[in-house]
Amino acid sequence: MLKDLFIGLSKNQFLNSAAKKYGLKLGAQSVVAGTNIEEAINSIKELNAHGISCTVDNLGEFVNKKEDATAAKEQIIAVVEAIHESNVDAHISLKPSQLGLDIDYSFCLDNLKEIVGKAYEYGIFINFDMEDHARLQPSFDLLDELSKEYDNIGTVIQAYFYRAAEDIEKYKNYRLRIVKGAYKEPADVAYISKEEIDKNYIKLIEYHLLNGKFTSIATHDHNVINHVKRFVKQHDIPNEKFEFQMLYGFRKEMQFELAKEGYNFTTYIPFGDDWYGYYMRRLAERPQNLNLVVKQVFNKKTNTFIGVAAGAFLLGRLTKKNKEDK
Repeated sequence: MLKDLFIGLSKNQFLNSAAKKYGLKLGAQSVVAGTNIEEAINSIKELNAHGISCTVDNLGEFVNKKEDATAAKEQIIAVVEAIHESNVDAHISLKPSQLGLDIDYSFCLDNLKEIVGKAYEYGIFINFDMEDHARLQPSFDLLDELSKEYDNIGTVIQAYFYRAAEDIEKYKNYRLRIVKGAYKEPADVAYISKEEIDKNYIKLIEYHLLNGKFTSIATHDHNVINHVKRFVKQHDIPNEKFEFQMLYGFRKEMQFELAKEGYNFTTYIPFGDDWYGYYMRRLAERPQNLNLVVKQVFNKKTNTFIGVAAGAFLLGRLTKKNKEDK
């Protein structure tokens, strides 16, 4: 119920627009590393000082105009330039939908070529974040096309999809981030129960650790982390073959501790004023995420906004149901 609530909220364009007006005053300031490139680079430098690498996401949702996609492309290229000029340890994570996938495939491909080409010049890696099922195959198609010219790209495998085992086999020679999945998907394409998703998640991690190029294990779950530690030791997998990843603002002490232990570690750095959809999905992923945010940042204003947002979502659901009943 709680997950459905926040997933529903993440897709609400009215609330997304309203959130921009507030800036990062609604609890997001602890999980979003600023609204501009300078603030993002400063956050990266702080983490680099602790031996932590970063992957940078220029946040963006609901892109359905070419001018917005072009602006996002230019912003991401500016981030690539800033990473190079600042000489920080970081790479890029991006979403094809932000660059025009929902508008026109060829247009999106051209935008991606510019970004990947510029990053290639500087030796910077580009990760294609995966989104919901409707965008899954087109995103893989873009990866396939760009792989004909560039080798500085990788992607994400989402464990809740039935097809994930086939995808991880096909893309085993890529640098892959393995996640459980953050969207609400239908039962005909994805596992629904936590037990099934967790089981497949471990299976995919183990497969890529043994057979893949480089494995990014994206989790806040200490049980998964401890399992991976045991697994790599048992199979003599060197640290150079994998890393742990966590989101900016979550389990900070554990992030520092894993880096101190000598493990490669990357923090996912989201920034920008279009933070709303990202923030809601983080709250939807795990109840623990909501608890962390409550402890760290929720105040009276935040609770008011979330309460209004929840009310708007539930009212929409009731209105829709009433129409269907009629």
